[in-house]
Amino acid sequence: SKAAVPMSTNELEITAPDDFHLHVRDGEMLKTVRPHTARLFQRAIIMPNLVPPVSTLAEAKAYRQRVMAAVPEGSSFEPLMTLYLTHKTTPDDIRQAAADGTVKAVKWYPAGATTNSGDGVKETDMEAVLPTLTAMAEVGMPLLCHGESTDQTVDMFDREATWVNNVLKPLVGMLPNLKST
Repeated sequence: SKAAVPMSTNELEITAPDDFHLHVRDGEMLKTVRPHTARLFQRAIIMPNLVPPVSTLAEAKAYRQRVMAAVPEGSSFEPLMTLYLTHKTTPDDIRQAAADGTVKAVKWYPAGATTNSGDGVKETDMEAVLPTLTAMAEVGMPLLCHGESTDQTVDMFDREATWVNNVLKPLVGMLPNLKST
C-alpha cells in the first residue's frame, strides 16, 4: 500500500483511472487490446457493439468471461458490462440484468450511426422501446447514448446538436428519472 502524499487544494491525484468508453471487440482483437487497458485502467465500461451485439444478460456474462480471460494474471481490472439496446430488448431483460448486477448500463446506438450499429434503434423509433426505457428508469439502469442524428439531411457538424434537441430533450421530458449520458 502506498503512503498518502499530502496534496494542496489545487491538486487531484488519480490513483486508478477508469475508462468510460472501451471497445475491446472480441477474438484476437480482444486478446491484443485487453492487456494494455488492464495495465492502465482499474475499470472500464465495455461497449457491446459486437457482431452479433451483446443484448442479453447471458451474452453479457459470456462476453465478460472472455474479457476476463484476456486480462493478465494478477490484474485487478474490472469490466463494467453493458447491453446493446435493440428492438428485442424487453423490460424483463432490463429487470433481470439489474437484479443480477453484471450489467451496469445499456448502450443505445442509433441504427446506422457508427460501427456495428445496424441492430440499433433509429431515433425515429424510440416510442417502440419506451417500455424498455421506462423499466430502465424504474430500476436505475443508465442509458449510455451515442448521441448522433442519422438524418442524412442534417449537416455532419450539426448531428449531435440535432440529436440533443430532437431526441434527448423529449426523452428526458418523458422519462425524467432515466439516467442518461
